[in-house]
Amino acid sequence: MHTTEILIQLRQIMRSINHESKRIEKDYGVSIPQVLCLKYLKESPQFQTSQNDLRLFLKLTSSTMNGIIERLEKKGLIARLPKMGDKRKVMLSLTSKGDKLISSLPPLLEDRLARNLENLDQEKITEIKSNLDFLSKLMG
Repeated sequence: MHTTEILIQLRQIMRSINHESKRIEKDYGVSIPQVLCLKYLKESPQFQTSQNDLRLFLKLTSSTMNGIIERLEKKGLIARLPKMGDKRKVMLSLTSKGDKLISSLPPLLEDRLARNLENLDQEKITEIKSNLDFLSKLMG
């Protein structure tokens, strides 16, 4: 395989991700990173988490995370609540409006990919992960 073919395949993947991101934002008013935040909260105990745990899960910078949280809060999809036992700390909580939005979303590209990956044996998944790690390092 020629290296150009790898680049073309990467561009196809990026194009698919960008296309879906634009469609979801147009149809539902949220970006994919915002959707991932809402999904994480939906799967968290009591639908709550700390901003730092969410940031680490999504592998985003603090400033990027702050912007996402502010936009979600302005839309009424999440709320900041004082942490029980330590009022200085804040927990992020999924609102009922956020829950309704998440429930109304169609399966995302990542959901479809996850279902397909679950059908693979562990050896193949490990190989894919290793190759993606390698490509990521090559890209810096």
